[in-house]
Amino acid sequence: MSDFPEFEVIPAVDVQDGEVVQLVGGERGTGKRYGDPVAAAERWIEAGAETLHLVDLDGAFEGERVNAAAIEAVVESVPDETGLQLGGGIRTAEGARDLLELGLDRVILGTAAVETPEIVGEVDDTHPGTVVVSLDAKDGEVVVSGWTEGTGLDPAEAAARYEELGAGAILFTNVDVEGQLEGIDREAVASVVEAVDIPVIASGGVASVEDVVDLKEAGAAAVVVGTALYEGEFTLREAQKAADEG
Repeated sequence: MSDFPEFEVIPAVDVQDGEVVQLVGGERGTGKRYGDPVAAAERWIEAGAETLHLVDLDGAFEGERVNAAAIEAVVESVPDETGLQLGGGIRTAEGARDLLELGLDRVILGTAAVETPEIVGEVDDTHPGTVVVSLDAKDGEVVVSGWTEGTGLDPAEAAARYEELGAGAILFTNVDVEGQLEGIDREAVASVVEAVDIPVIASGGVASVEDVVDLKEAGAAAVVVGTALYEGEFTLREAQKAADEG
């Protein structure tokens, strides 16, 4: 499940306090709520989603999986052929493997990959191609711990390093534009794409179908979309169709 044979638009199901929430600029407390995660997941699958992007937002901030029950309910409710990737609060190789055994196709490691880079190889050894390393950039540097701590790492350099360590894909999120419906930073995405041979999943700032096409043209293998879909800026089918034709 690590490859994206064709460019894919992936809906985000971000969970906080057991509900779907979309944050603005990664700031805790800025979230707008969109109801039950299982209902959201089923809605996106009905709309044509082949993959869902699940995030335990409380887990990202707290460093442990807070919304495990809500996430597991989503995993149990979706068809087997639906691709599932989860991030937020996964801090150990054992925890990542448990999730993969539960039925997830990919685990997203952010803070853990920065703090203990060897975790990437440890998971890849037993579950090849399943590790997505999440690089969240703010003001041009990688940030961790729920977007609160700078690392001094350049996103493109970091991406190349994690490819060497065994990452199956990179999730690159531009936190500066996250959840604001003001457009993407194409150059930042392109620089990460150029640094690696593995797929790069782009996230953050998508406000229009044109943004989706731009990300495809920048070389991204997929794009995660949250706020724009929940706010009805465009439909999943419209975005996927534009990308397929673009």
